[in-house]
Amino acid sequence: MSEYLQRPVQTLSGGQEQRVAIAGALAEACKALILDEFTTFLDESDQMGVIKAVQNLLDISEVTALWVTHCLEELEYADGAVYMEDGRVITHGDAASISKFIKAKQSLYIHRINS
Repeated sequence: MSEYLQRPVQTLSGGQEQRVAIAGALAEACKALILDEFTTFLDESDQMGVIKAVQNLLDISEVTALWVTHCLEELEYADGAVYMEDGRVITHGDAASISKFIKAKQSLYIHRINS
């Protein structure tokens, strides 16, 4: 992001702003990151790259990240997950079991609408 160092903030895209905000939090040596839909403004091609970069930083530092997402592909980078509906915790566990739970709910929903 060094190429954006001298640019006014208002000239940055949403994705660039997201990256700068994450970089700033990491530069401040924070112990926890709360990332709410942090890939939303990124191009699809950039989303996984940013997730992998954040994951690599988390792996080599003592920073904990909690991120909110609707993107099931991001579960593969999680140590654990919580599934919520209407602000209530429905289930929680390791990422694989939550992914399986969500896919089962999707399958049931699809079966209902096709019946």
